[in-house]
Amino acid sequence: MESSPIPLNDLAWQWQKIEQKFMPEFHELVKHGHFCLGPAVDQFEKEFANFVNSPEAIAVNSGTSALHLALIVAGIKPGDKILVPAQTFVATVWAVLYIGAIPVLCDVEKDTGNIDIADAEKRLQPGTKAIIPVHLYGQPANMQKIMAFAEKNNLIVIEDAAQAHGAKFQGKNVGTIGKLGCFSFYPGKNLGALGEAGMIVTADKALAKRLRSLRHHAQEERYIHNELGFNYRMEGIQGLALSHKLAHLTEWTDMRRHVAKRYLQGLKDLPLTLPEIIHDDHVYHLFVIRTPKRDALRDHLNAQQIATGLHYPVPLHRQPCLKHLACATKSFPHAENFSSQGLSLPIYSGMTDTQTDRVIKAIHQFFEKE
Repeated sequence: MESSPIPLNDLAWQWQKIEQKFMPEFHELVKHGHFCLGPAVDQFEKEFANFVNSPEAIAVNSGTSALHLALIVAGIKPGDKILVPAQTFVATVWAVLYIGAIPVLCDVEKDTGNIDIADAEKRLQPGTKAIIPVHLYGQPANMQKIMAFAEKNNLIVIEDAAQAHGAKFQGKNVGTIGKLGCFSFYPGKNLGALGEAGMIVTADKALAKRLRSLRHHAQEERYIHNELGFNYRMEGIQGLALSHKLAHLTEWTDMRRHVAKRYLQGLKDLPLTLPEIIHDDHVYHLFVIRTPKRDALRDHLNAQQIATGLHYPVPLHRQPCLKHLACATKSFPHAENFSSQGLSLPIYSGMTDTQTDRVIKAIHQFFEKE
Protein backbone atom coordinates (compact mmCIF):
# COMPACT_ATOMS: atom_id res chain seq x y z
CA MET A 1 0.00 0.00 0.00
CA GLU A 2 1.19 3.52 -0.78
CA SER A 3 2.78 4.87 2.38
CA SER A 4 4.36 8.19 1.39
CA PRO A 5 2.82 11.29 3.00
CA ILE A 6 -0.27 12.77 1.38
CA PRO A 7 -0.10 16.58 1.45
CA LEU A 8 -3.09 18.90 1.74
CA ASN A 9 -1.99 20.41 -1.59
CA ASP A 10 0.79 19.67 -4.08
CA LEU A 11 2.18 22.78 -5.75
CA ALA A 12 5.26 20.99 -7.06
CA TRP A 13 3.04 18.92 -9.38
CA GLN A 14 1.71 22.11 -10.98
CA TRP A 15 5.20 23.52 -11.43
CA GLN A 16 6.32 20.38 -13.22
CA LYS A 17 3.49 20.88 -15.73
CA ILE A 18 4.53 24.43 -16.69
CA GLU A 19 8.29 24.54 -16.06
CA GLN A 20 9.49 23.58 -19.54
CA LYS A 21 7.48 26.27 -21.35
CA PHE A 22 7.75 28.84 -18.57
CA MET A 23 11.54 29.04 -18.18
CA PRO A 24 12.48 30.36 -21.66
CA GLU A 25 9.84 33.08 -21.34
CA PHE A 26 11.04 33.91 -17.85
CA HIS A 27 14.57 34.41 -19.18
CA GLU A 28 13.16 36.80 -21.79
CA LEU A 29 11.24 38.68 -19.09
CA VAL A 30 14.42 39.12 -17.04
CA LYS A 31 16.43 40.08 -20.13
CA HIS A 32 14.03 42.93 -20.92
CA GLY A 33 13.49 43.99 -17.29
CA HIS A 34 9.71 43.61 -17.25
CA PHE A 35 9.54 43.06 -13.50
CA CYS A 36 6.53 45.18 -12.43
CA LEU A 37 3.41 45.14 -14.60
CA GLY A 38 4.59 44.97 -18.23
CA PRO A 39 3.67 42.71 -21.17
CA ALA A 40 3.25 39.48 -19.18
CA VAL A 41 0.76 41.12 -16.82
CA ASP A 42 -1.07 42.78 -19.71
CA GLN A 43 -1.37 39.41 -21.41
CA PHE A 44 -2.63 37.68 -18.28
CA GLU A 45 -5.24 40.38 -17.72
CA LYS A 46 -6.62 39.76 -21.20
CA GLU A 47 -6.58 35.99 -20.76
CA PHE A 48 -8.27 36.09 -17.35
CA ALA A 49 -10.91 38.56 -18.54
CA ASN A 50 -11.68 36.16 -21.37
CA PHE A 51 -11.71 33.17 -19.01
CA VAL A 52 -14.35 34.69 -16.72
CA ASN A 53 -16.09 36.58 -19.55
CA SER A 54 -15.51 40.03 -18.03
CA PRO A 55 -14.96 43.20 -20.06
CA GLU A 56 -12.21 44.37 -17.70
CA ALA A 57 -9.62 42.66 -15.50
CA ILE A 58 -7.13 44.64 -13.40
CA ALA A 59 -4.13 42.78 -11.98
CA VAL A 60 -2.89 43.64 -8.49
CA ASN A 61 -0.43 42.23 -5.98
CA SER A 62 -2.86 40.26 -3.78
CA GLY A 63 -6.48 39.35 -3.22
CA THR A 64 -6.53 41.59 -0.15
CA SER A 65 -5.40 44.55 -2.26
CA ALA A 66 -8.09 43.67 -4.80
CA LEU A 67 -10.78 43.93 -2.13
CA HIS A 68 -9.33 47.17 -0.78
CA LEU A 69 -9.29 48.91 -4.16
CA ALA A 70 -12.72 47.52 -5.09
CA LEU A 71 -14.24 49.12 -1.99
CA ILE A 72 -12.53 52.44 -2.75
CA VAL A 73 -13.79 52.69 -6.33
CA ALA A 74 -17.24 51.52 -5.21
CA GLY A 75 -17.41 54.72 -3.16
CA ILE A 76 -17.29 53.18 0.30
CA LYS A 77 -16.46 55.81 2.93
CA PRO A 78 -15.41 55.77 6.61
CA GLY A 79 -18.36 54.82 8.78
CA ASP A 80 -20.24 52.99 6.03
CA LYS A 81 -21.49 49.56 7.07
CA ILE A 82 -20.64 46.49 4.98
CA LEU A 83 -22.30 43.06 5.33
CA VAL A 84 -19.80 40.19 5.38
CA PRO A 85 -20.03 36.52 6.41
CA ALA A 86 -18.66 35.55 9.81
CA GLN A 87 -17.03 32.41 8.37
CA THR A 88 -14.31 33.51 5.97
CA PHE A 89 -10.62 34.37 5.93
CA VAL A 90 -9.94 37.61 7.77
CA ALA A 91 -8.77 39.42 4.60
CA THR A 92 -12.42 39.96 3.69
CA VAL A 93 -12.82 42.32 6.64
CA TRP A 94 -9.31 43.78 6.49
CA ALA A 95 -10.28 45.59 3.31
CA VAL A 96 -13.36 47.06 5.01
CA LEU A 97 -11.35 48.22 8.01
CA TYR A 98 -8.57 49.74 5.87
CA ILE A 99 -11.12 52.26 4.61
CA GLY A 100 -12.54 52.97 8.04
CA ALA A 101 -15.83 51.30 7.15
CA ILE A 102 -17.61 48.99 9.59
CA PRO A 103 -17.97 45.24 8.97
CA VAL A 104 -21.38 43.88 9.94
CA LEU A 105 -20.93 40.15 10.44
CA CYS A 106 -23.66 37.78 9.27
CA ASP A 107 -24.20 34.11 9.91
CA VAL A 108 -23.77 31.59 7.09
CA GLU A 109 -26.00 28.95 5.53
CA LYS A 110 -25.94 25.73 7.52
CA ASP A 111 -25.25 23.61 4.43
CA THR A 112 -22.79 25.65 2.34
CA GLY A 113 -21.06 28.05 4.72
CA ASN A 114 -21.89 30.92 2.36
CA ILE A 115 -23.54 34.11 3.64
CA ASP A 116 -27.12 33.62 4.81
CA ILE A 117 -29.28 36.33 3.26
CA ALA A 118 -32.12 35.76 5.72
CA ASP A 119 -29.68 36.49 8.53
CA ALA A 120 -28.16 39.44 6.64
CA GLU A 121 -31.62 40.96 6.32
CA LYS A 122 -32.03 40.88 10.10
CA ARG A 123 -28.69 42.66 10.53
CA LEU A 124 -29.41 45.35 7.95
CA GLN A 125 -29.23 48.83 9.51
CA PRO A 126 -29.07 52.49 8.45
CA GLY A 127 -25.76 53.31 6.77
CA THR A 128 -25.35 49.86 5.19
CA LYS A 129 -23.86 50.45 1.75
CA ALA A 130 -22.56 47.12 0.45
CA ILE A 131 -22.43 43.36 0.83
CA ILE A 132 -19.41 41.12 0.21
CA PRO A 133 -20.49 37.54 -0.47
CA VAL A 134 -17.64 35.02 -0.27
CA HIS A 135 -17.81 31.98 -2.53
CA LEU A 136 -16.52 29.78 0.29
CA TYR A 137 -14.39 26.71 -0.46
CA GLY A 138 -15.11 27.15 -4.19
CA GLN A 139 -18.91 26.89 -4.13
CA PRO A 140 -20.84 29.90 -5.47
CA ALA A 141 -22.96 31.79 -2.99
CA ASN A 142 -26.62 32.13 -3.96
CA MET A 143 -26.14 35.17 -6.19
CA GLN A 144 -29.79 35.23 -7.22
CA LYS A 145 -30.85 35.89 -3.62
CA ILE A 146 -27.92 38.20 -3.00
CA MET A 147 -28.56 40.39 -6.05
CA ALA A 148 -32.29 40.63 -5.29
CA PHE A 149 -31.53 41.54 -1.66
CA ALA A 150 -28.97 44.12 -2.78
CA GLU A 151 -31.31 45.70 -5.31
CA LYS A 152 -34.13 45.89 -2.77
CA ASN A 153 -31.88 47.63 -0.24
CA ASN A 154 -29.74 49.69 -2.65
CA LEU A 155 -26.52 47.85 -1.77
CA ILE A 156 -23.36 47.50 -3.84
CA VAL A 157 -22.27 43.88 -4.36
CA ILE A 158 -18.54 43.13 -4.30
CA GLU A 159 -17.82 39.44 -4.75
CA ASP A 160 -14.96 37.80 -2.89
CA ALA A 161 -14.14 35.04 -5.37
CA ALA A 162 -10.69 34.32 -3.93
CA GLN A 163 -11.49 30.60 -3.64
CA ALA A 164 -13.66 30.16 -6.71
CA HIS A 165 -11.74 30.64 -9.96
CA GLY A 166 -13.93 29.38 -12.79
CA ALA A 167 -16.98 28.60 -10.66
CA LYS A 168 -20.32 29.61 -12.16
CA PHE A 169 -23.74 30.51 -10.83
CA GLN A 170 -26.59 29.89 -13.28
CA GLY A 171 -24.08 29.88 -16.12
CA LYS A 172 -22.34 33.11 -15.18
CA ASN A 173 -18.81 33.26 -13.77
CA VAL A 174 -18.59 34.27 -10.14
CA GLY A 175 -16.89 37.64 -9.80
CA THR A 176 -18.80 39.01 -12.78
CA ILE A 177 -22.27 39.10 -11.22
CA GLY A 178 -21.82 41.95 -8.75
CA LYS A 179 -20.41 45.42 -9.46
CA LEU A 180 -16.86 44.17 -8.86
CA GLY A 181 -15.28 40.77 -8.30
CA CYS A 182 -12.04 40.06 -6.47
CA PHE A 183 -9.73 37.08 -6.91
CA SER A 184 -6.65 35.89 -5.05
CA PHE A 185 -3.81 34.00 -6.71
CA TYR A 186 -2.08 33.05 -3.46
CA PRO A 187 -0.01 29.94 -4.29
CA GLY A 188 -2.42 27.47 -2.68
CA LYS A 189 -5.44 28.67 -4.65
CA ASN A 190 -6.83 26.69 -7.61
CA LEU A 191 -5.06 29.23 -9.80
CA GLY A 192 -1.98 30.11 -7.81
CA ALA A 193 0.97 32.38 -8.52
CA LEU A 194 4.62 31.85 -7.56
CA GLY A 195 3.98 34.28 -4.72
CA GLU A 196 1.29 36.87 -4.04
CA ALA A 197 -1.08 38.19 -6.72
CA GLY A 198 -4.72 39.18 -7.22
CA MET A 199 -7.25 40.46 -9.74
CA ILE A 200 -10.31 42.71 -9.89
CA VAL A 201 -12.91 42.23 -12.61
CA THR A 202 -15.69 44.62 -13.58
CA ALA A 203 -17.88 45.60 -16.51
CA ASP A 204 -17.47 49.30 -15.66
CA LYS A 205 -14.74 50.83 -17.83
CA ALA A 206 -14.53 54.00 -15.74
CA LEU A 207 -13.94 51.98 -12.58
CA ALA A 208 -11.35 49.87 -14.40
CA LYS A 209 -9.46 52.99 -15.49
CA ARG A 210 -9.38 54.30 -11.92
CA LEU A 211 -8.31 50.91 -10.55
CA ARG A 212 -5.35 50.81 -12.94
CA SER A 213 -4.32 54.23 -11.71
CA LEU A 214 -4.79 53.49 -8.00
CA ARG A 215 -2.69 50.29 -8.10
CA HIS A 216 0.17 52.31 -9.66
CA HIS A 217 0.50 55.15 -7.12
CA ALA A 218 -2.58 56.85 -8.63
CA GLN A 219 -0.75 57.98 -11.73
CA GLU A 220 -2.29 57.94 -15.17
CA GLU A 221 0.54 60.19 -16.31
CA ARG A 222 4.01 59.47 -14.90
CA TYR A 223 4.76 61.46 -11.73
CA ILE A 224 1.34 63.10 -11.77
CA HIS A 225 -0.67 61.73 -8.83
CA ASN A 226 -4.35 62.61 -8.85
CA GLU A 227 -5.31 61.11 -5.48
CA LEU A 228 -3.99 58.87 -2.74
CA GLY A 229 -2.51 55.87 -4.53
CA PHE A 230 -1.07 52.48 -3.65
CA ASN A 231 1.79 50.26 -4.67
CA TYR A 232 -0.44 47.32 -5.57
CA ARG A 233 1.13 46.35 -8.89
CA MET A 234 1.35 42.74 -10.01
CA GLU A 235 4.89 41.54 -10.76
CA GLY A 236 5.75 40.42 -14.26
CA ILE A 237 6.82 36.96 -13.12
CA GLN A 238 3.43 36.38 -11.52
CA GLY A 239 1.57 37.40 -14.67
CA LEU A 240 3.75 35.02 -16.69
CA ALA A 241 3.30 32.09 -14.31
CA LEU A 242 -0.44 32.66 -14.05
CA SER A 243 -0.84 32.72 -17.83
CA HIS A 244 0.83 29.33 -18.06
CA LYS A 245 -1.29 27.91 -15.25
CA LEU A 246 -4.52 29.41 -16.57
CA ALA A 247 -4.09 27.36 -19.74
CA HIS A 248 -4.44 24.23 -17.55
CA LEU A 249 -7.08 25.46 -15.10
CA THR A 250 -10.14 23.82 -16.66
CA GLU A 251 -8.36 20.46 -16.77
CA TRP A 252 -7.03 20.90 -13.25
CA THR A 253 -10.49 21.82 -11.95
CA ASP A 254 -11.90 18.65 -13.50
CA MET A 255 -9.24 16.71 -11.57
CA ARG A 256 -10.38 18.33 -8.32
CA ARG A 257 -13.98 17.47 -9.12
CA HIS A 258 -12.96 13.87 -9.76
CA VAL A 259 -11.33 13.67 -6.31
CA ALA A 260 -14.39 15.30 -4.72
CA LYS A 261 -16.75 12.87 -6.43
CA ARG A 262 -14.69 9.98 -5.10
CA TYR A 263 -14.81 11.42 -1.58
CA LEU A 264 -18.56 12.02 -1.76
CA GLN A 265 -19.16 8.43 -2.82
CA GLY A 266 -16.63 6.83 -0.49
CA LEU A 267 -17.64 8.72 2.66
CA LYS A 268 -21.42 8.95 2.18
CA ASP A 269 -22.39 6.32 4.77
CA LEU A 270 -20.25 7.65 7.61
CA PRO A 271 -21.51 9.73 10.56
CA LEU A 272 -20.14 13.02 9.29
CA THR A 273 -21.42 15.96 7.25
CA LEU A 274 -20.19 16.09 3.67
CA PRO A 275 -20.15 19.23 1.51
CA GLU A 276 -23.65 20.05 0.32
CA ILE A 277 -23.57 20.86 -3.38
CA ILE A 278 -26.43 23.29 -3.86
CA HIS A 279 -25.55 26.19 -6.13
CA ASP A 280 -24.29 25.18 -9.56
CA ASP A 281 -20.65 24.46 -10.06
CA HIS A 282 -18.30 23.86 -7.18
CA VAL A 283 -14.60 24.12 -8.08
CA TYR A 284 -13.46 22.48 -4.81
CA HIS A 285 -10.75 24.82 -3.65
CA LEU A 286 -11.30 22.91 -0.43
CA PHE A 287 -13.16 19.73 0.47
CA VAL A 288 -14.45 20.31 3.98
CA ILE A 289 -16.18 17.63 6.01
CA ARG A 290 -17.71 18.27 9.42
CA THR A 291 -17.80 16.12 12.52
CA PRO A 292 -17.91 16.79 16.30
CA LYS A 293 -14.91 14.42 16.45
CA ARG A 294 -12.87 16.71 14.16
CA ASP A 295 -9.76 16.97 16.32
CA ALA A 296 -9.55 13.24 17.03
CA LEU A 297 -10.05 12.46 13.34
CA ARG A 298 -7.34 14.94 12.43
CA ASP A 299 -4.92 13.28 14.86
CA HIS A 300 -5.78 9.87 13.39
CA LEU A 301 -5.12 11.03 9.82
CA ASN A 302 -1.92 12.79 10.83
CA ALA A 303 -0.66 9.54 12.37
CA GLN A 304 -1.14 7.96 8.95
CA GLN A 305 0.79 10.77 7.24
CA ILE A 306 -2.33 12.34 5.76
CA ALA A 307 -2.31 16.12 6.01
CA THR A 308 -5.49 18.06 6.78
CA GLY A 309 -6.37 21.72 7.26
CA LEU A 310 -8.67 23.92 9.34
CA HIS A 311 -10.56 26.56 7.34
CA TYR A 312 -11.29 28.47 9.53
CA PRO A 313 -11.11 27.41 13.20
CA VAL A 314 -11.78 30.87 14.67
CA PRO A 315 -14.75 32.68 13.06
CA LEU A 316 -14.56 36.43 12.64
CA HIS A 317 -16.87 37.26 15.54
CA ARG A 318 -14.38 35.58 17.91
CA GLN A 319 -11.24 37.19 16.48
CA PRO A 320 -9.49 39.35 19.10
CA CYS A 321 -8.95 42.16 16.60
CA LEU A 322 -12.69 42.39 15.89
CA LYS A 323 -14.08 42.18 19.41
CA HIS A 324 -14.85 45.92 19.30
CA LEU A 325 -17.53 45.37 16.65
CA ALA A 326 -21.06 45.62 18.00
CA CYS A 327 -22.10 42.62 15.92
CA ALA A 328 -19.38 40.44 17.48
CA THR A 329 -21.58 39.81 20.51
CA LYS A 330 -24.43 38.38 18.42
CA SER A 331 -25.19 34.73 17.70
CA PHE A 332 -23.65 32.93 14.72
CA PRO A 333 -24.57 29.26 15.22
CA HIS A 334 -23.79 28.03 11.71
CA ALA A 335 -20.46 29.83 11.54
CA GLU A 336 -19.63 28.24 14.91
CA ASN A 337 -20.50 24.82 13.51
CA PHE A 338 -18.23 25.21 10.49
CA SER A 339 -15.36 26.58 12.57
CA SER A 340 -15.53 23.97 15.33
CA GLN A 341 -16.28 20.89 13.20
CA GLY A 342 -14.81 21.60 9.75
CA LEU A 343 -11.85 19.56 8.51
CA SER A 344 -10.29 20.09 5.09
CA LEU A 345 -9.18 16.88 3.38
CA PRO A 346 -6.38 16.70 0.80
CA ILE A 347 -7.58 17.78 -2.63
CA TYR A 348 -5.49 19.01 -5.54
CA SER A 349 -4.91 18.55 -9.23
CA GLY A 350 -2.67 15.55 -9.69
CA MET A 351 -4.03 13.68 -6.67
CA THR A 352 -4.28 10.00 -7.58
CA ASP A 353 -7.17 7.61 -6.99
CA THR A 354 -4.81 5.58 -4.82
CA GLN A 355 -4.17 8.58 -2.60
CA THR A 356 -7.85 9.49 -2.44
CA ASP A 357 -8.84 5.93 -1.57
CA ARG A 358 -6.19 5.85 1.14
CA VAL A 359 -7.75 8.92 2.76
CA ILE A 360 -11.22 7.37 2.50
CA LYS A 361 -10.00 4.10 4.03
CA ALA A 362 -8.29 5.91 6.90
CA ILE A 363 -11.49 7.82 7.73
CA HIS A 364 -13.50 4.58 7.67
CA GLN A 365 -10.97 3.02 10.05
CA PHE A 366 -11.38 5.94 12.44
CA PHE A 367 -15.15 5.59 12.67
CA GLU A 368 -14.98 1.78 12.92
CA LYS A 369 -12.93 2.20 16.11
CA GLU A 370 -15.33 4.74 17.62
